[in-house]
Amino acid sequence: MQTKHNYIIVFLVFTFITSLTSLEPLHAQDDRFVVVLDAGHGGGDSGNIGNGYREKNIALKVTLQVGNALEKNPNIKVIYTRKTDVFIPLHKRATIANKADADLFVSIHCNAHGSQASGTETWVLGERNMARNFEVAKRENEVIFLEDNYEENYAGFDPSSPESTIAIGIEQEVYVEQSIILARKIEDNFIKKAKRKSRGLKQESLLVIRNTYMPSILVELGFLTNKKEGAYLNTKKGQSKMASAIKEAIIDYKKELDQNIGSYILGVDNDTKSIEVEEPIVIKGVTFKVQIAASSKALAPKAYNFKGLSGISRAKIGKIYKYFSGNTSDYTKVKKLQNEAKSKGYKDAFIVAYKNGNKIDVSDALKSASN
Repeated sequence: MQTKHNYIIVFLVFTFITSLTSLEPLHAQDDRFVVVLDAGHGGGDSGNIGNGYREKNIALKVTLQVGNALEKNPNIKVIYTRKTDVFIPLHKRATIANKADADLFVSIHCNAHGSQASGTETWVLGERNMARNFEVAKRENEVIFLEDNYEENYAGFDPSSPESTIAIGIEQEVYVEQSIILARKIEDNFIKKAKRKSRGLKQESLLVIRNTYMPSILVELGFLTNKKEGAYLNTKKGQSKMASAIKEAIIDYKKELDQNIGSYILGVDNDTKSIEVEEPIVIKGVTFKVQIAASSKALAPKAYNFKGLSGISRAKIGKIYKYFSGNTSDYTKVKKLQNEAKSKGYKDAFIVAYKNGNKIDVSDALKSASN
């Protein structure tokens, strides 16, 4: 009887362990990196029709190619806002990404201009260059007038109002940094791998990415109104080249997050000029730190995880963990900590400043050094 009882216990334990093992792949699937791909326009909204090419069709073809390539990676889950020629309201595109708890939102478009302008652009949310770039935001945003109940869905947003577009960027401030990293990777790939002219990274308040709660970008593949560029984007070869450049940038972006690489950290303070002084520069009420890494991994803030650097701290913003070294009001000391981090392999480590718990520009903090 006792032997039978022992067999039952062994069987139950074995069954329990087996169930854990069988559930592991499911758990891994749930943890996949989620990318939402958005083909611009669609249905009754053709987008621009420069030289007779329809933006909605080219955007969809490139988007599907990007998705098909990403889906070959078992650690990536791809979700599309549309896979056919249908019109999806802008607010629903953001909702799709938010419900999926996505890690990235990438919207793909083609550009237009009254001249023979050419070149790629990748946009992130921002308030810079409003006067010069407002017309771009207005053109991409005014598609909301094709939607039913747009007044209700967009809470009084008016694409013709600069005040409305300025207000958009506030909601996504925490994701702008990561968005810029991906945008730069895409533009670099357009230049180096697709051999295209790049007009660079742009910042503007584009409605399609205003309510996405993750790093989000809008890619302009080129100008259909440019005779040569429009023809290129309408070819299978051109579409394949552009899709490959975007796909590889996303893969590279994910790899850096997964591996906790600190060698490519973007920050507005990267170009802060060094102050070569030995005397302490203590600024009361300001705390300086050195950002050394940004990652999707929640590593313990211990020296052994960061090549022996001391005073490690961690902050979570969205799904991204940022890691810092040091905590001091002495700018001279934090510069030494930055040099130490660079000497240990964090070559793009940069200084950040906080006042009353809020991040401020380092340059603003230094202005008070003489007070």
